[in-house]
Amino acid sequence: MSKRYFPLSRVYSLLEPGPVVLVTTSWEGERDIMTMSWHTMLEFEPPLVGCVISNANNSFRLLDASGECGINIPSADIADKVAGCGNTSGRKVDKFSRFGLTPVPSNKINAPLIDECFAGLECIVHDRSMVAKYSMFVLKVVKAWIDPDINDPRTIHHLGKGSFMFSGQRVKLESKMR
Repeated sequence: MSKRYFPLSRVYSLLEPGPVVLVTTSWEGERDIMTMSWHTMLEFEPPLVGCVISNANNSFRLLDASGECGINIPSADIADKVAGCGNTSGRKVDKFSRFGLTPVPSNKINAPLIDECFAGLECIVHDRSMVAKYSMFVLKVVKAWIDPDINDPRTIHHLGKGSFMFSGQRVKLESKMR
């Protein structure tokens, strides 16, 4: 893997804009990829991410059983693969093979990360208290990776009903946050 360590204290900067992500899960030899846009940062350190995953989804079953997942952040370069994963059931097909995505071993979890994504977050389930009512897992990021050769990646943002946009120009504005 050509990615380098990324500080956990900066994980929020990868997710705060709300990009579409690919969630990877694995349990007892089965693996899956799920396209997801329903996530939010809940805390900076440790980085906590709230993720809503329908209990009808195969990835829900694998995440619930394993207690861990990868959050992979794709760029617009692989948008067709991202959409394809979102329109295909993991119960019926190996999405890694179908969409030409390369699984790479994680460091702290069993679920693979996706090499074609510019960043990958290794996560463990931190809190299940909202799963039964909202299908919301609170995940703790335990390791984060980013490709140092990709600057200002164009992320994918879901607008609903099959509409997406790619991020545009990055600007620097005054902020008291560090």
